[in-house]
Amino acid sequence: MRAHLSTHEKALTMNLDHAVHGTFAEIGAGQEVSRWFFRVGGAAGTVAKTMSAYDMAVSDAIYGPSDRYVSRQRLESMLDHEYSLLLERMDEKRGGETTFFAFADTVAATSYTRHEEGHGWMGIRFQAMPRSAPSDIIIHVRMYDGDNEHEQEALGIAGVNLIYAANYLDGDPVEIIGTLLDDLSRKRIEIDMIKFSGPLFAHIDNRLMSLQMVQQGLTDAAMFTADGEAVQSGEILYKKPVLLLRGSFRPVTNTIMDMLGCAKEQFTPGLGSEKPVVLMEMTLNNLFGESGIDHRDFLARAMTLEALGATVLITNLAHYHSVAVYLSHFTENKIGVVLGVPALEQIFDEKYYTDLQGGILEAFGRLFKARVQLLVYPYRDQVTAELTTVENMPVPDHLSHLYRHLVENRLIVPMGKFTSNQLNIFPHDVQAKIAAGDPAWETMVPESVVALIKKHRYFGYHAHKE
Repeated sequence: MRAHLSTHEKALTMNLDHAVHGTFAEIGAGQEVSRWFFRVGGAAGTVAKTMSAYDMAVSDAIYGPSDRYVSRQRLESMLDHEYSLLLERMDEKRGGETTFFAFADTVAATSYTRHEEGHGWMGIRFQAMPRSAPSDIIIHVRMYDGDNEHEQEALGIAGVNLIYAANYLDGDPVEIIGTLLDDLSRKRIEIDMIKFSGPLFAHIDNRLMSLQMVQQGLTDAAMFTADGEAVQSGEILYKKPVLLLRGSFRPVTNTIMDMLGCAKEQFTPGLGSEKPVVLMEMTLNNLFGESGIDHRDFLARAMTLEALGATVLITNLAHYHSVAVYLSHFTENKIGVVLGVPALEQIFDEKYYTDLQGGILEAFGRLFKARVQLLVYPYRDQVTAELTTVENMPVPDHLSHLYRHLVENRLIVPMGKFTSNQLNIFPHDVQAKIAAGDPAWETMVPESVVALIKKHRYFGYHAHKE
């Protein structure tokens, strides 16, 4: 295991290594990253150029026009321009013995006129060996210090961590992720998106890297699209209505698809022409098995969800009120949470809220403040065949008035339409049939998922023998 280096030691190590040389382009929060390299001394060894195109007109003149200046698109145009320019000017002279890099960030920090949460994009394009094709690491940061001076300080440290990790950690993405918050804490800064690309990371699956970020505590939630593309939640959710379904998805069943279809039918009429962003959420608790998190099993679930066109959200948020608060950071639009009666019963179990001073009332305050509507799918008992719905679900007597209030105000809504013959499909039964080679499972999951499970032998599948 590598020794922990301070921010000062990382910057100085690079300055003393004349085989690494690069440019710094920083927009919006000053020259906080490059300043570290000047502060520790010997910056001529590392810094080829540093600049800040702070004025929008100047920025557009250099990097081209942009709809949003604090965006992934702006960051990528900065990296494209600065890296090309660096090679044009330096490769002939030093390219044979130097690895070049271009670092860029575009950040909106707290200021006198801007009081919102600080956030921004940061990235590096770098060579693993002299004159090799470059690779990229791009991250999105959220900053919580709440004042300009401390946010700039945190940004500078995060930038040094990224530059050092890219150049000295041998392309090990798990180790790179593990060092990005060195000398920082989650109370100060969160990294909620990371993307690795280029030849050094050709073997890397960015869905696994999204999982790694949540596992290693850099963020409570990470997202990727149906194309397997890592995205920052704001890119997908900004001002959009959201429909979220939490599950283990091992595998996706016809029941889950019926739940989602019924929920869409009830949720969308009040949205006008807007279409909700549909999120399939897996928590770390959903993913843990007897020996921890199995990455192949996780990818199997992700691939089957992607085959259905789903955007996947990975979280370390145990409670629905926590995920509602998380989503409300990115949208003030309606949020629909799709769940079954058993999950609703858990929401009304007070033992889950002992960590909150206000108990279940505080949890519900957080949940419904975020414009959340719970869309509830019925449950049929496998033994008695009794159907439990929102209307007849048992609730503790002292919570019955609260429950009726939420139902009457349509914060808890029963799904009026559902496919009756789907109610008896349970993921654990499907999984058991797959593992046992019982072909009956094929009628319990969507056709596209059946094909994937068979092709890749997911979830213990083996061909049935007649």
